[in-house]
Amino acid sequence: MINNALTIHRFMIVHELTLFTPHLKQQADFYETKLGLSPISQDGTHFTIQIGRSLLRFEQSLSATPYHFAINIPANQEIEALAWLKKRITVLKDGATELIDFSAWNAKAMYFYDYDKNIVELIARKNLWNASAVPFNGQSFLEISEIGLPTENIKTTFSELNQQTGIEIYSGSFKSFCAIGGEHGLFICIDVTEKATWYPVNAQVYFSDFRLRFEVGSKTHQMDFKVKALHFS
Repeated sequence: MINNALTIHRFMIVHELTLFTPHLKQQADFYETKLGLSPISQDGTHFTIQIGRSLLRFEQSLSATPYHFAINIPANQEIEALAWLKKRITVLKDGATELIDFSAWNAKAMYFYDYDKNIVELIARKNLWNASAVPFNGQSFLEISEIGLPTENIKTTFSELNQQTGIEIYSGSFKSFCAIGGEHGLFICIDVTEKATWYPVNAQVYFSDFRLRFEVGSKTHQMDFKVKALHFS
């Protein structure tokens, strides 16, 4: 069953997202100097930063290709977050628009590139009621809430995710775009035979390997996306 954006569903919580980078030192410098996110662990092969209740880990790989992922921010701070971000980095636009209104999701978002040209999204989801009175800063990031998941068959990918974890469709369809999970955590699944670019800059979609540790209900799952396939352990 295809749910709309306001349907009640089981939450998906991202505990740790592992991405790969050919520029380990430069990526670590970017997140620390631009966003104020100092590594909580680091060596010559990886670094890890805290994103609210999630961990974001980068591991060295010379063959790594770009990703799209999103971070939840307080529901009332999209204007403040945009001003904060623009002092530090160039914001990606849809035409002349810097703050994107996703009315169907009751959310507003902004985008930027990190050092590797990963498209990073900050999104304020009004349905979550997670407002903050603290001035916006790098510690205002609440959790990793999306990871791009390319596929050549959305229905097949959804069926595997659903069978393994029980998560449902949040928005979209099996044709070209489908968001699977919930507002705390989503797989942004696109069919590359129908849509081969990421919004808002039409950046090429890659089948980039990643590792995800996440929770649905009371069960924790470990999943690797590797060579275009899902692997659960």
